[in-house]
Amino acid sequence: MRHEWIRAGATIFLALAAGGCGGKPGAQQPPPAAVTVSVPLQRQVVDWEEYTGHLQSPKTASVAARISGFIEEVPFKEGALVNKGDTLFVIDDRPFKADLENKRATEAKDAAQVTLTKTELERSAMLLKNRVVEQQDYDTKNAGYQQAQAQLAADKAAADAAALNLEWTRVEAPISGRISKMNITVGNLVNGGAGQATLLTTIVSVDPVYCYVSVPERAFLKYQTAAAREKHEGVREARIPCYVELENETNFPHAGYIDFIDNALDPNTGTIQVRGVIPNPDGMLTPGLFARMRVAGSGRYQALLVPEEAVNTDQNERFLLVVDKENVVQARPVELGRLFGSLRSIVNGLNPGERVVVNGIQMARPGTKVNPRETPIPEEAIRALDVADSGGKTP
Repeated sequence: MRHEWIRAGATIFLALAAGGCGGKPGAQQPPPAAVTVSVPLQRQVVDWEEYTGHLQSPKTASVAARISGFIEEVPFKEGALVNKGDTLFVIDDRPFKADLENKRATEAKDAAQVTLTKTELERSAMLLKNRVVEQQDYDTKNAGYQQAQAQLAADKAAADAAALNLEWTRVEAPISGRISKMNITVGNLVNGGAGQATLLTTIVSVDPVYCYVSVPERAFLKYQTAAAREKHEGVREARIPCYVELENETNFPHAGYIDFIDNALDPNTGTIQVRGVIPNPDGMLTPGLFARMRVAGSGRYQALLVPEEAVNTDQNERFLLVVDKENVVQARPVELGRLFGSLRSIVNGLNPGERVVVNGIQMARPGTKVNPRETPIPEEAIRALDVADSGGKTP
């Protein structure tokens, strides 16, 4: 009897257990993942090539003394900008003033002698005509007059040289630019003359400055082709735009143009030297600094642009996650172009108007549905694109 109760209890337990399992609700599917999508930006862009080079001054002048004497005054500030014609050094001019006065006095004396010999010559000519004097006397007076004229010319040249020496006591800037330190201070004796002139200081021009870079052969041929396409004789006439930035700058704020390409390619490096001319009115660009130069490598063309973070990598393949009309994710292999700021151009594989996943990429699985929230490409990226598109200068 007891065994029958046990079997009945077991049967009831199994029945209840079976009924409980049959009544358990099935597992619910998770909701579609929330992702952010953007439509690619369609813009006209320009490919820019970037090179590292250095700045150089178009003109350098070594300021030396032309005469010997003692420095009395140095009316310039070291490292300052100076203009052509500014007085840089003043040499004691008293000996030169005295010498000039002596030369002028000698010139005046000889001018009087010319007047006297001319009068005597005219009188002798009249007497010769009346046969009062001999031809020899007339020739003597004529020779004396010519000698006096020659002496006057020599003394005048000597006076002019003395005046020039007096003028050279004020050493002036031969060019406009930034001046270096003074090599000679007040009270020191300087030497003048060819081969022994004392170097006083140096000046380098700063507006404009040159930026020299070495570009590869393919870039050189590209610039030549661009110049020929615009029917220019060469790159100099084409004035291809370029932009420069220093080590502590961004967005290439200094605009200029290419005015020179060297006449031969270096076979050892496969590069050729290119020079950009950069206006520098405030003198902030210092010759000798390293700089990066950006040069237009193409004409304008239409491009599809997406944020760089939207690009995915699978070994050597690049792809985007595209959301179709049914909100299903597709993995789309694409061919990448250049990077413009934070935006990447897509050469092949993407159509205008398609929605690209830009946020929540980890939750977007190909073949699954998602809950897309469409947002435009950020304004910051577009503004950066505008700066990059203009070569660095804000439009």
